[in-house]
Amino acid sequence: MDPTHELGPQVLAGTVSVVTGAGRGIGRAIAVAMAAAGAKVVANDLGVEVDGSSPSNGPADEVVADIVKAGGEAVPCYDSVATVAGGRAVVECALDTFGRVDTVVCAAGILRPATIFDMTEAEWDDVITTNLKGHFSVIQPATRAIRNQQSGSIITLTSTGGLEGNPKQPNYSASKEGIIGLTRAVALSIAPYATCNAISPTGRSRMTLLAALQRPKGNLPDPELVTPMAIYLASPASRHITGQVIAIGGDRVATYPQPRPYQSAFRDGGWSAAQLEELWATRFAPDEMVRYRRYFQSSSQGS
Repeated sequence: MDPTHELGPQVLAGTVSVVTGAGRGIGRAIAVAMAAAGAKVVANDLGVEVDGSSPSNGPADEVVADIVKAGGEAVPCYDSVATVAGGRAVVECALDTFGRVDTVVCAAGILRPATIFDMTEAEWDDVITTNLKGHFSVIQPATRAIRNQQSGSIITLTSTGGLEGNPKQPNYSASKEGIIGLTRAVALSIAPYATCNAISPTGRSRMTLLAALQRPKGNLPDPELVTPMAIYLASPASRHITGQVIAIGGDRVATYPQPRPYQSAFRDGGWSAAQLEELWATRFAPDEMVRYRRYFQSSSQGS
């Protein structure tokens, strides 16, 4: 499709958007923006605290009320995406209410910070289940509907915690990196007729305020500044973009490269440990982790 396709104010008119985690933060901002762009919205949110506790219908009800008050069309959905049955129910809500699913935005997630030394099995399992399985549980039934329609878009949410790592959140980092792998696999599966891309957002929310890394809370941009990317990826203008990881927040937008070999060497008969040692001493250099110096210097200065 022509990438210069005009993006008018009602670019999503006639479409149906499912947004998980739509009750608060970035998910809420995206749900409101989708509705303002003309989409009918299924606002899914279990209404839990940041750690996944204390479910409530309130957040989903409130965002739907705001959308309807502004002249949009939306329905709430309270199912948990942490189960396959819950994810299926979210998609069935869209199909039963509006007859189709054009866009899925997976913004639901929880956070349970702990170091690898102290993390409990429950802290690991709960975050992986909600964040990663929660993407799968909604995406799988959505892809079936999209395949039947032969059109649609799926938008996943990763984070710099997944792309760059976080020593205080190995569960969250693993879930968000897993989402990137899932995004690429889904993009290949639906490539003939639909797209799947990951957004790595930076925006003020309960989770980002809790997880902010050596950054003043006031410097976190408004979550609404993330929404134009979601609208663009949901629109016909972006049909030439799939399998991508795109960061956006405030004034900055950036893309991450696809994984490729960084350095290569070949030797007939394979390698011994001593030969590998020589290789790293003479030709290879580690590709330094983005956050390595920050954490290493910070821990050194604090010790």
